[in-house]
Amino acid sequence: MQRERRLVDRVLRLWRELAHGGRFPSRDQIEPSVLGEDWANCLVIAVHSPVQLSQFLDVGDNLSGVRCPNDNLAGVLLSHLSEVLSERRCLMIEGRARLRQVGILYRSALYPLSEDGVAIDHVLGAANYRPLLENEELMAPLIRTKWL
Repeated sequence: MQRERRLVDRVLRLWRELAHGGRFPSRDQIEPSVLGEDWANCLVIAVHSPVQLSQFLDVGDNLSGVRCPNDNLAGVLLSHLSEVLSERRCLMIEGRARLRQVGILYRSALYPLSEDGVAIDHVLGAANYRPLLENEELMAPLIRTKWL
């Protein structure tokens, strides 16, 4: 099988392989060794009630800056958490933001996880990004979402 070009597609393929009979994969099934080099661009969010109390548990090396509360990329991922919980589906988010004081173009996705296969207790996030080019302005953050 040919390796998918996009990080979000590779992680989605793994997520689907681990999801059986409509049940969500568990957090234990998602570990650095399973994701290989892609783990550096992944994170795990522990879901709490109310959802505003949810927090990052694991953050890959390439996303370590997203722990900063003033970082827009972290805020973008967390701001879509309630949608994933209510729709019970994977969500792709693309847009422009700031990361470590640099304008970026990013593509990310959130994938629900569940210890019992039903109740979402964690969410896997995958994100990659690149700096905006000179002709790409940050202006207002552009955000597009798509259900996977």
